[in-house]
Amino acid sequence: MRQRNSARGLVPLLAFLGVMAYSLAMAVVTPALPLLQQDMRTSAAGAAWALTAMTLSAAVATPVVGRLGDLYGPRRVLLVVLAVATAGMVTAAAAPNLPVMLAGRALAGVGGGVFPLAYTIVREVFPPERTAPAVGLMSSMLGLGGALSWCVAGPVIDLAGWRWLLWMPVLGLVPGLVAAWWIVPESAPRPAARVDWWGAALFAGVLVAALTALTQGMDWGWTSPGVIGLSVLAAVLLAVWLRVESRVAEPLVDLRLMRRRGVWTANAASVLAGYALMAGGVLFPLLVQLPASTGFGFGGTATQAAMLQLPAGAAMTVAGMAAGTLHRRVGSRAVLLAGAVLTGGGYGFVALWHDAMWQLYAGGVARGAGLGLAYAAVANLVVAAVAHERTGVATGVNTLLRTVGASLGTQVSAVIVAASAVHGHPAERGFVTGFAAAGGAMAGVLALALLAPRRPRSGGDGGGDGPGDRREAADGGPVTASRAGGAAGP
Repeated sequence: MRQRNSARGLVPLLAFLGVMAYSLAMAVVTPALPLLQQDMRTSAAGAAWALTAMTLSAAVATPVVGRLGDLYGPRRVLLVVLAVATAGMVTAAAAPNLPVMLAGRALAGVGGGVFPLAYTIVREVFPPERTAPAVGLMSSMLGLGGALSWCVAGPVIDLAGWRWLLWMPVLGLVPGLVAAWWIVPESAPRPAARVDWWGAALFAGVLVAALTALTQGMDWGWTSPGVIGLSVLAAVLLAVWLRVESRVAEPLVDLRLMRRRGVWTANAASVLAGYALMAGGVLFPLLVQLPASTGFGFGGTATQAAMLQLPAGAAMTVAGMAAGTLHRRVGSRAVLLAGAVLTGGGYGFVALWHDAMWQLYAGGVARGAGLGLAYAAVANLVVAAVAHERTGVATGVNTLLRTVGASLGTQVSAVIVAASAVHGHPAERGFVTGFAAAGGAMAGVLALALLAPRRPRSGGDGGGDGPGDRREAADGGPVTASRAGGAAGP
């Protein structure tokens, strides 16, 4: 009991260490890509695989790790995940050549599993009324980690070298591993359950084929045999995977669970919110660093571009923390609506007005605050909509879909800007179109928020599908809100 009480107070710190370290590891390599390319004596495409390898590994590992956490308890799985991720980051930081670095980055991608495991742990150790704030805090860490990585990249590279950027996440993961061993309580495993390894293997194949085609499309060409072949392979594997998952007794991803209104609306919104997050990550720095001679660029440095991201990251974190209180008062559906309006409004503002840096700051802060609300809301919608023993896999799939959306945001925004180029420089209309497209994605989130479940009228943590309504459990049977995943009612 004493260990559990300690965990309740220290779980936010553990979540901060683990999630922030993973977010830094994912984002921090981006500013170092030019130097990595030079020192590793590789091409730009080869250097980009330092990011792609971790993205693909995280996409595959996240839902599988979430499922393992549901079956065997989140504590023991979290310890393994943190140990593997730490080993991967150390390998990447000390790598003598590119293949070893890519292997280390792929191992580090297993750390993506900290998200669903952290959500499961929070649900186990916190009372329902404190779950939403903790989920909101963790959901906002991804944006803050990305912003901090850009801000520290310049000084670290200048003073210590680019390899020290890869050592930075280790400083968060090692204390996180110790803290997880010390404070996270054990939970009873489900010995009768088993992992759907065939489903996991097929799912991994779908993700690797689809995300490789998506991330390499610009380098290989969207109509190249490689991209078309991988897309076809992904479609075939997806059809086989859907058939397998519909027939096995204990599927990796329960397709009936994914059809629940609180889950599919949140998942679709996560794809679009991920797009909006990374669209800004591409467009804002490019616009700031574009030569002033273009007539609309600012001729800024990489440091100025990074500083533009800091207020947005801070706004995202504050909004994510506030989302928990708002969840209890107005429900996550309303929080998602507010997040969609704020983010869409921020992008609309900069699409129309981007002649001064203060306008970019204003639009960026609105975007960050809105995404903080949206990310927290979709996570809380999923957590509240599923049974307790399905929290890990459901939030794992939700996190995966954010990654897919983020990849789309990066690639589509880069294509939009590149397509507008005149005499070697992007045209202003490319940025206007890119900002407008991101705003359009948030209009889609707004529509999905209107379809999402309303908060219950009484009791619990505000996570029900509707006012006093019944909903379908993960096993397909109707249950009341008090039974569905611990969303207690009176």
